[in-house]
Amino acid sequence: MHTDQLLILLILACTVALFLWGRWRHDMVAGAALLACVGVGLVSPDAAFAGFGHPAVITVACVLVLSRGLQTSGAVDALTRKALPNSAGPMLSIAALTGLAAVLSAFMNNVGALALLMPVAVQMAHKQDLAPGQVLMPLAFGSILGGMTTLIGTPPNLIVSSFRAQASEAGEAASSFAMFDYTPVGAAVAVAGVLLIVLGGWKLVPVRREAAVEGFDPGAYLTELRIPEGARAVGKSVREIEEVLEKHDAQVIGMVQAEFRVHAPHPTRVIRAGDILVVEADADALPEVLSSLGAKLEEDIPADDGEEGQPDVDDADDARPTTESREAPSVSPENTHDEDDDTEDDKRDPARTPHADIVLQEIAVLPGSRLAGRSATDLGLRTRYSINVLAISRAGHRSRRRLRSQPFQEGDLLLVQGTQASITEFAAESGGVPLAERALRIPDRRKAITAGLIMLLAIAGAALGLVPAAVSFALGVVVSMVLRTVPPREVYTAIDWPVVVLLAALIPVAGAMESTGTADLIARVLFETVAQGHPVIGLALILVVTMTLSDLMNNAATAAVMCPIAIGAASTLGVSADPYLMAVAVGASCAFLTPIGHQNNTLILGPGGFRFGDYWRLGVPVQLLVLVVSIPMLLFVWPL
Repeated sequence: MHTDQLLILLILACTVALFLWGRWRHDMVAGAALLACVGVGLVSPDAAFAGFGHPAVITVACVLVLSRGLQTSGAVDALTRKALPNSAGPMLSIAALTGLAAVLSAFMNNVGALALLMPVAVQMAHKQDLAPGQVLMPLAFGSILGGMTTLIGTPPNLIVSSFRAQASEAGEAASSFAMFDYTPVGAAVAVAGVLLIVLGGWKLVPVRREAAVEGFDPGAYLTELRIPEGARAVGKSVREIEEVLEKHDAQVIGMVQAEFRVHAPHPTRVIRAGDILVVEADADALPEVLSSLGAKLEEDIPADDGEEGQPDVDDADDARPTTESREAPSVSPENTHDEDDDTEDDKRDPARTPHADIVLQEIAVLPGSRLAGRSATDLGLRTRYSINVLAISRAGHRSRRRLRSQPFQEGDLLLVQGTQASITEFAAESGGVPLAERALRIPDRRKAITAGLIMLLAIAGAALGLVPAAVSFALGVVVSMVLRTVPPREVYTAIDWPVVVLLAALIPVAGAMESTGTADLIARVLFETVAQGHPVIGLALILVVTMTLSDLMNNAATAAVMCPIAIGAASTLGVSADPYLMAVAVGASCAFLTPIGHQNNTLILGPGGFRFGDYWRLGVPVQLLVLVVSIPMLLFVWPL
């Protein structure tokens, strides 16, 4: 082992460790790994950013834009209404919803497919008298399974295809994988997985009844209550207050008194007018809690001038870092309002809006949302949208920050108050999913048909080999902009830039693994010692290692790390690289054991009321089935 191999192994180990740690965003870690390779001379400065022009990166970005066109035109909503049964039992309903998710995910971004179907799933759970998680987990798993069936179904497939193309230059493979090369194996695995889920697997999902069908998790919401002058709570001790709240299954977990934050206040502490109580309670119990204390929701109290931009008083330990960070959306001129425009103010300001027009609604924070890493204060929710955040539900732990300064995280559930129009606008612009019952978008028939045709033609162009996939989908994006199925101003917001940067940064790093011979070295160690030179055992080993990594870190990163090893393993064993690369594609798409393995698992964490270990019950059978089905199919379709 020479110096370059030691350096790339050290960088790779640090990169994987940072991925698993989760403190930094995946694109930050990938960028740091790329710069480290440049710094030690493993990647030349001229080639450092060549990954941003890589066909796989371009294709991922274009597919995300075309997926946005299918969503905003209402094409998917129209398909949903026609495909899902109006009256059926739980098994048939879950089968239709999970199958639809799998089909949609084959041709559009699977996070987008899940986001579109989540409100339908919540309504279905209510109708079937099921816990939300019993529908949401099958839906999420179905969308993940469907992504492995086509070239554009998921980013790992594009990465695997690009590595096959690179290997072809050395004569180790024929060319990049085509659009439907993944279908025989991917479809067999997806169908088997969906059948397992539908025929009883959904019953393995833990029933978290506390995650109410409307999306609320009793005892998991933190709400701030202001004690005004003359309130019944004034002069009472914390112990007396808790005796009252106990009747409503609520409790005091903190308070703000005289601008100082008090965690776990002593039972003898006396409540004074102006104090703020941090109460943990079910959303349905809030009216009784407010009435019994004579309190008001802190977010219902009009903010003083400049309050929106002032930080709350927090302890140092409240500055909990988040795993994701996004820039706050800028306030464009079209979103600002003249202070003299009373009509517009009346429409947007809850304080000046008829009470009947004010609604409470829950919103789930999507992976990649602009909300992640930002608080209500950072986003100016009151001043920009006239929306109050009344409570936050976060699985696994509760925060001690003030609600206005609490950074949102992916998978959070937000209980917000405002007009329906304001909440809808906020959710659409910020990347949140309204989970309360709502009407599906009324499709624009012309745009829906146009968006569908553009996607079909782009897929056909790539599948028939008329033009490279990147060119075909880029052409589709241009046509979408011209025909305005995707407004030009939304093109760049439709792209998940962290994923794009992740892919572009890791491609040169993976190239360094190959050029230094590190991939071959790892492959020899694994397959000469573990597989003992048996190609079939080696294939199973590649699949298991990839699935394990994918459960712990980003699936695109997993594919980029494993592809060079798979090619090296095939070379070491003297067999075709195709089945090994296909095993990487399957394994990278099979993250079913943890909420962090795939964005869709993260997204259902809050709405389903899940805990970290809840994914194992259904995830283990699904992953075992993937192993049983995929290995024979890989050997049959892609002979060694």
